[in-house]
Amino acid sequence: MILEIEGKMLAIDEDGHLLKLADWSKTAACALAEQENITLDERHWEIIDLLREFHATFELSPAMRPLVNYVRSKLGGEKGRSIYLMQLFPPSPARVASKIAGLPKPENCL
Repeated sequence: MILEIEGKMLAIDEDGHLLKLADWSKTAACALAEQENITLDERHWEIIDLLREFHATFELSPAMRPLVNYVRSKLGGEKGRSIYLMQLFPPSPARVASKIAGLPKPENCL
């Protein structure tokens, strides 16, 4: 499958995740978020940046529990909660946020 962003053709999988990490940009993130009916603001970018950091460190996309724990360790208890992430990236924060961050689908996500 192909996603066109600003005249550039980006390969995506059947779930809409970019196939190449190098294809990700903030513009691509905005386009991917739009497909999920999400308008990105600073709260979203904070989580997206953490997800990309997590992936660079551990070479995988976190499932929900590791995502919550990682956000809690980096941003504190208020933001490191499932409900907070669910409000930003419904209906499946780990899957949706990873998609917008240009990362592969987490292994344990439906």
